[in-house]
Amino acid sequence: MANIKSAKKRIRVIEAKTLRNKMIKSRVKTVIKKVNAAVAAGDKEQAKAYLVKAISELDKARSKGVYHKNTVARKVSRLTKAVNSIA
Repeated sequence: MANIKSAKKRIRVIEAKTLRNKMIKSRVKTVIKKVNAAVAAGDKEQAKAYLVKAISELDKARSKGVYHKNTVARKVSRLTKAVNSIA
């Protein structure tokens, strides 16, 4: 365990940031799973609705520094491609 006051604070701050990042990533993963489930079921309207929500969550995560912008762009591209592939 750290003895220096600033080191103790850094530990607390990092734990708080880690928790926040985990919550954001979990929310993003959940929405992505919903989009993929709707695509698998062939429900285009629901997939589109979830896609809008997923893009919003991904953009929020990017703006907070949880994901790199290229990672978000790749995920959005793949999700959009999957939704558009529904006949």
